[in-house]
Amino acid sequence: MKILAVGDLVGETGLERLKRDLPKLQEAENIDFTIVNGENVAGGMGMTTKNFHELNKLNIDVITMGNHTWGKKDIFSFIDKPNIIRPANYSRGVPGHGYTIVEKNNKKIAVINLIGRTDMGILSENPFTTLDDILKRIDADIKILDFHAEATAEKIAMGYYVDGRITAMFGTHTHVQTADEKILENGTGYITDIGMTGPRKSVIGMDVDTSLKRFVTSLPERYKLAMGECILNGVIFEIDDENCRTKEIYRINL
Repeated sequence: MKILAVGDLVGETGLERLKRDLPKLQEAENIDFTIVNGENVAGGMGMTTKNFHELNKLNIDVITMGNHTWGKKDIFSFIDKPNIIRPANYSRGVPGHGYTIVEKNNKKIAVINLIGRTDMGILSENPFTTLDDILKRIDADIKILDFHAEATAEKIAMGYYVDGRITAMFGTHTHVQTADEKILENGTGYITDIGMTGPRKSVIGMDVDTSLKRFVTSLPERYKLAMGECILNGVIFEIDDENCRTKEIYRINL
């Protein structure tokens, strides 16, 4: 089985790039299951109902979110749908689900979403112990984690923490694809960050001049989305159908 994870969609131009190239990529790579992080799709922050409907027209099995889950009020009208999940370690009682299990190709595939606590500016439960609790509850052949976190160290630590207990983990949020894809010692596929699907000439998706003004002057210049040609980043995990372990992992950078 081949599982594709697509990096954070940034803005409507990122969504257009996904709509244009995802079907071709899925066909060329014989993809069986697709995960897309969509927390930045609405102007760089959150997701609207329109965005959600457009994503549902594509062959996407699970949409994951992150620190901008609540960026658009529309989210409350569809966050409980079975094909979209938000970080499982958000405060208890918030709407939505932190994981989902999908049956595909005679396999139960669990997709889990967690958010980091280092430099994220969001109060959340401990992602490590939250994952322990989830793994005790779920029954699935394949387990995939989207760890939406800022700190590289926190993501790497999570990789070692889950090694051998889940099939694969990929990081999101920082929008820069890392070149450290690997299969860890106990068989878990891992990459620190899969990058973004958004404007190539940008500062993690935002307009260059606006971003420079913020850094040079320290003034609270309002961010705005960059325009122009978009890249599409992601990763493919090839899973052994017999033991449900990752046997190959490779990055996508279009």
